[in-house]
Amino acid sequence: MTFQILLAIHILSAVVFLGNIITAAFWKVRADRSGSLEAIAATAKAISTADYAFTLPGLAGLLVTGILMVGMTGWQRFQEPWLGGSLVLLIITALIWLGLLLPLQRRMARLAQASVQQGTLDPAYTKASKQWAMYGGIATLLPVIILFLMVLKP
Repeated sequence: MTFQILLAIHILSAVVFLGNIITAAFWKVRADRSGSLEAIAATAKAISTADYAFTLPGLAGLLVTGILMVGMTGWQRFQEPWLGGSLVLLIITALIWLGLLLPLQRRMARLAQASVQQGTLDPAYTKASKQWAMYGGIATLLPVIILFLMVLKP
C-alpha cells in the first residue's frame, strides 16, 4: 500500500473519529436540554451505536495507518516530539473512551430507558451524564490537540 493511500485513510479516519465525537456531544446536549425522556433515551442509545459504527473504526484507522506510515518512513520518527506526543495523546484518548465513556454511555442508555418507563429522569442518569461530559470533553480536546500537532509539526 502506498504512503499516499495510507495518508488518505488516516485523514479520513481522523474526520470520522473527530466528527462523531463532536456531533455526539451536540446531539446529547440537545436531547438533555429538551427534557423529553424519549429523546434522551433515543439519543443515549444512538450515541452508543454511533460509537461502535464510527468512533471505534476511526480510532482503529488512525492507529493502524499511523503506525504503518511511521514504519514506512522510519521508526526513528517517533523521536520527533509532535509525533510521539500525538501517539501518547491518542492512546490516552482511547483509554478514556474505552474505559470510561463507553461504560458511561451504556449506563446512560439503560437509565434513560428506565426513566421513560418511570416517567421521570433518574438522578443517576444526571450523575452519569455529568461524568460523561467531563471525560468526553477531555477525550474531545486531546484529538483536537493531536490534529494541530499533526498539521503544524512543531
